[in-house]
This record gives sequence, structure tokens and C-alpha cells, in this order.
Amino acid sequence: MDTKFKITKNENSKISEVDFDNIPFGKIFSDHMFTADYKDGEWGNFQIVPFGPIQIHPACLALHYGQSIFEGMKATKSYSGDPLLFRPEMHATRINASARRMAMPEFPEDVFVEAIHAIVGLDQKWIPPAEGSALYIRPFMFANGEYIGVGPSDTYKFVIFTGPVGPYYPKPIGLVAEEFYVRAAVGGTGEAKACGNYAGSLLPTELAKQKGYDQVLWLDGKEYKYVQEAGTMNLFFVIDDVVITPATDGAILKGITRDSLLAILDSFGYKIEVRPITIDEIVKASKNGLLQEAFGAGTAVVVANIDRIKYKDNVLKLPVPEKQKVANFLRNEINGIRSQKKADEFDWIVPVKAPEAIKA
Repeated sequence: MDTKFKITKNENSKISEVDFDNIPFGKIFSDHMFTADYKDGEWGNFQIVPFGPIQIHPACLALHYGQSIFEGMKATKSYSGDPLLFRPEMHATRINASARRMAMPEFPEDVFVEAIHAIVGLDQKWIPPAEGSALYIRPFMFANGEYIGVGPSDTYKFVIFTGPVGPYYPKPIGLVAEEFYVRAAVGGTGEAKACGNYAGSLLPTELAKQKGYDQVLWLDGKEYKYVQEAGTMNLFFVIDDVVITPATDGAILKGITRDSLLAILDSFGYKIEVRPITIDEIVKASKNGLLQEAFGAGTAVVVANIDRIKYKDNVLKLPVPEKQKVANFLRNEINGIRSQKKADEFDWIVPVKAPEAIKA
């Protein structure tokens, strides 16, 4: 890979200060970041620099009108120590889908993928060795026009930084089905990874935690009837030996982990249904003894066991994690593929190709 990026290496690495056996999620950052600027209708100024603050103007449009999007990715190491990426091209495609919805310029997908290779190649020593841990990769774009006026910006900043992470949810989680607040509606921005989607979820999530639960189970914004997703993940249910996940309808994020799990399930012959599913159907299945599992899926959480769901006066109890066979199978499969301990029959794994300037 022949990089065109200007690379300024960080001469003051802090990696020696990191306890890789005790990594809080999202609070430790690697040595470098990739940056690019959009001006006069084109992207340029591609560079890798030491990780650090970004200077912005007080009138930065993203701060006032929310024109900001992001992606979440992970890099892992193979059992032999080689750095690996998981479906990077799909993330490049999805961030541009988010950009189009938010009236932002698309970022060149080949440059996106090359930048991911470069930044991970440079900071590959930051990839934690433990299975289930990873180097989290955060690409994001924001409007940085320096004026006040409601409308798309004429300039943008694109950044990629990384940081080592452990498991997002180290134990099973509980969900509260939300009956008042709405995450997204068809025609809105729910399918985009827009920052405002997450800002709007913070209060309902805090209210769920006050009730002793971890996250919100979002219902549709029209009838409060159909299951959408949870705060940090897509949702799956196992009912009478059938794995069911809500169909993406424009209000649900098209999760890359979700897509991957569906492919794995199909390849192993599981019965799958991708369709609208109501919260009443889930309650009924629980009362009839047919609700066998519920779990979430996402880049950060990978596969998260759910042990209880609250809806109105109903508290649905799920089996202990050891008995959630489908969720555990999927977690083992996807983690095994990411570490190359299992065969990658889908060609999802991409070895990191660090540019010569980084290898030197």
C-alpha cells in the first residue's frame, strides 16, 4: 500500500502506562490520529499526527446544529500476533450513507480504508491480546464552518482515532421497553450514525438505570408497538427455536455485526426471521415459555446477553448466560473469526497493510 499521507510520529508514547488487563471502555487512547479537511468542494490535507486536541471556532456549525456523524470499528490480532480488520469496506459505505442523510460530503471510500490500515498499522502495539478485547476505531466527521446559520456547512473535518478496549458489557444486561420517549421514526435519522440520535437517548437511559436496568428497548414512534433496537445495539430474540430480529425500516441502524450474525446463523442452518416484531409478541412468548433468549449485537458490545426485559408491569426473565446457546455460539464464532482461530468462510477478515513509511 503506497500511502499519500503525511505522517508525523508521536515521540512520546504512553503505551507503557496502560494496564492491558484492566481497560475501561472508551477512556484510553492510542498515540496517533488521522485527519482530513473538506474545503472548496474536495477532501485533502490527509495526514497522521500525534493524538491530541482539535482546535475549533466557537461558531463551529456542528456545535450549534448537530451536523456530525461517526462509525465504530475494531481491530484485533490473530493467534499469531498479526493485526486484523473486520469488514472495513462496509464501514466506509455506511459512514457515507450517514453523510448523505445529514447533507454532508461523502468521504472517498478508498482513502477511508487506506487510512484505517495506516492508523492501525502505526498503533498495532495498542491492540490488547485478550480475546474479547480489541483496538476500538472511531472515524467521525463534523461540520466546522465558522458562522451561525441553519444550513449545511461549506467545510468539514474528518478524523480517525483509536483506543484499546475490553468488553463493553462484562455481564448480562436488563432492558426497559420505553413507552414515552422515541429514538427514531421512519423518515428521521435513525438509520444514520448521527450524533444527535445518541444525545436524545441519554435521558431515557438514565431513567432506565434509576429503575435498575442498563439500557432502553426502543419501540416505534407511532404506535409504541414494534421493537426497534436498544441504546447501543441491534436486538435478536429466540422464540420457539427461531431467531428473530426486527427488519430495518429506515428507523433502525443497519448494524454490521447484525448482518454478520445473520450470515453465520444462515450458514449453520438456523431458522431465521427478519421481520417486524411487536413487544406484545415477546411478552406472549415469555408467558408461554417460548422465549428462549434475547441478545444484542453491535461493534462495541459484539454479542450481549440479556437477562431481563421490563414492559409495563411485565418483567420477562431470560435464562442465565450459560443456557443462552445461540448468543454464546455467535459470540464464540465471531470472536474466533476475528482471531483467526476459526475459518473465515465469508472473507470478512482483512490483514492490516501498513504503509512503508510506517513500517520503517
